Amino acid sequence: MKKKLLTVFTLSIIFLFVLSAFTAAEEYEIGISQFVEHPSLDLAREGFVDQLAEEGFVEGENLKIDLQNAQADFSTAQTIAQRFKQNNLDLVLAIATPSAQTAANVITNTPVLITAVTDPVEAGVVNSMESPGANVTGTTDMNPVAQQLELIKQFLPEVQQVGILYNPGEVNSVVQVELAKEKAEQMGIELEEATVSNSSEVSLAVSSLVGSVDAIYVPTDNIIVSAMPTVLQTAYNNQIPVFASENNSVEQGAIATLGIDYYQLGRQTGSMAVKILNGADPAEMAVESSEELKLYINKKSASDINLEIPAELLESADTIFE
Repeated sequence: MKKKLLTVFTLSIIFLFVLSAFTAAEEYEIGISQFVEHPSLDLAREGFVDQLAEEGFVEGENLKIDLQNAQADFSTAQTIAQRFKQNNLDLVLAIATPSAQTAANVITNTPVLITAVTDPVEAGVVNSMESPGANVTGTTDMNPVAQQLELIKQFLPEVQQVGILYNPGEVNSVVQVELAKEKAEQMGIELEEATVSNSSEVSLAVSSLVGSVDAIYVPTDNIIVSAMPTVLQTAYNNQIPVFASENNSVEQGAIATLGIDYYQLGRQTGSMAVKILNGADPAEMAVESSEELKLYINKKSASDINLEIPAELLESADTIFE
């Protein structure tokens, strides 16, 4: 009888050990490095997590997520990347260009997905969009800059000077400014630059454009977008319309944009993560772009500064904020 009990006890221990090992094998850990907190990047992250959950990777069940925010500090982004490198993660998600650059430079032993990165090749995080070539791939939020400037002209047919706000320390912003310069020249528009290196300089940068521009255009610059309320307050106090490059800035009060949906971009990135967790090689996965553009208009903001919205734009708008 004792021998039988001992056998049952031994088998139970073996069963629990095997079950524990199996459970451990089914648990995944992902590190998320987000450069700064603002609505677009937050939505990209939320879309990513939601897509993972929809495809069976649920936080708190079989998935652990280590979320870190660099608060727009490059050295902090570097520290986060170093930490993730040491933690033997299954995958890292880097949100926004600065976080993508630090992750790509530091992490070589773990798959890295990027999102909300304007030009991954120019930023040096992949070899090419079609064949990334290493452990990094993901999605780009490259803006239709030319179409966005054309949108400004639809609102302001007589526009002559447009101010553009950006941080020259962000490669993604520099790329967009160069595209804007090229398009502005074709349109006969003078582009006036106002630059910042941190959020405390945003108000002064906007003020420097007062009296010399007909409108302000904000690319997907992380510092500027995170300080959008300051941009809007200063500009609208001086009756200068602000046009954005992403929908959440329009929701906050910018006049309009033709842009991507960052939540859907995050979901797109999440689908790529599932493939990698199931064995796909990021080196062979092309960098993906947003699958559709949408027209967003803030009717209240236009009314507040007595700006007429063309009827055809109201009719074709995907979302109107009242």
